[in-house]
Amino acid sequence: MSPQADKKRDIRMLQIATRGLAALVVLGAGSAMAADEGKALNAGHEYMVTTNYPNNLHIIDLASEKLYKTCQMPDAFGPGSVQMSPDKRIAYVLNNHYADIYGVELDSCKQVFHASISQLPGEKARSMFSFTISHDGKEIYTVANPTKMFSDHYEVQAPRLDVYGTDGGLNAKPLRSFPAPRQLTIMQSGDDGSLYVAGPDIYKVDVKTGKFDVIVPSRNWKRPNYSAPDVLYVWNQQTYRHDFSLLYTASKFKDEKQDPATAEYVYGFFNIDLATGKSQTVDFGPLTEIYFSGMRSPTDPNVVYGVLNRLAKYDIKEKKLIKAATLDHSYYCVSMNKAGTRIYLAGTYNDIAIFDADSLEPKGKIQLPGGDMAITTAQVFVR
Repeated sequence: MSPQADKKRDIRMLQIATRGLAALVVLGAGSAMAADEGKALNAGHEYMVTTNYPNNLHIIDLASEKLYKTCQMPDAFGPGSVQMSPDKRIAYVLNNHYADIYGVELDSCKQVFHASISQLPGEKARSMFSFTISHDGKEIYTVANPTKMFSDHYEVQAPRLDVYGTDGGLNAKPLRSFPAPRQLTIMQSGDDGSLYVAGPDIYKVDVKTGKFDVIVPSRNWKRPNYSAPDVLYVWNQQTYRHDFSLLYTASKFKDEKQDPATAEYVYGFFNIDLATGKSQTVDFGPLTEIYFSGMRSPTDPNVVYGVLNRLAKYDIKEKKLIKAATLDHSYYCVSMNKAGTRIYLAGTYNDIAIFDADSLEPKGKIQLPGGDMAITTAQVFVR
């Protein structure tokens, strides 16, 4: 056999061997994934759940600060916002380009719920981060923003609040629907059964009648010598403080002349206690930079953290920055453990940054399989 023929034979054998090895790796990875997906969570343990591309649902064990398991989600990713059932057994995810809500049983990674936001013939509907679970775990609420699709034009329709039963299975249909205001985003359920929804103002909604009442004026607040607040907040977090909170920025003028040259620019938060329904509008510090999400400490209500390009810590009563930490890239979503000792930063890339809550010293990172988390909402909970 000629040297050229020998070379071709060797290349051919290498190709066959490489394909065989690849097949074994894929088979082994599939078996490992199957075993991993079936690994149940442990009672009393604290976990963090988040999502990322291509369509993963990750559970992190916060005792070890390592990835515990990964569930594969159906359809497409985006935005990957997560809401946990009250018993912490099912993660509900707004996904598939804002078009569907999925329920995933965390112990088994089995899909147990699915609802399409588009419900009527000829419509395409999306939910802009607007979904949550009722306080008793029996219902799911979402705001659909529908567009009627015609062959030669589209017609934007009125938004609606849709209410699903969590027992609706994989082809869930609304139990009831109500007209809703425009521009609604994140929401949480109160202990009395009321639904709190952020929009131009923050509304308290009777989910039996569909009645919307303003509980916290936002765009329409009447604070003397303040500009209208600016709100950009889409991280729908279920907190250990059991509150519903979102950040705002505003101009605070010296007098009725409202001269922007002498104004203070402030950061603050709207907050609703989900147990009592009591609301607050609180300035907590000067506006020096933009934060995408914020969270008060679960153990010290006078401390609030914000994150985007830096991690910052504020004294609310003193209205001052206490400390700040430099980040190697932006993070969108700040979370904390129940003890209030650790901060976990998610969103953007596929790593979760860990910081000491007191000193803001970095304590490592958790690398996730897959791609970007983008604008996911992470949740921390105890099973």
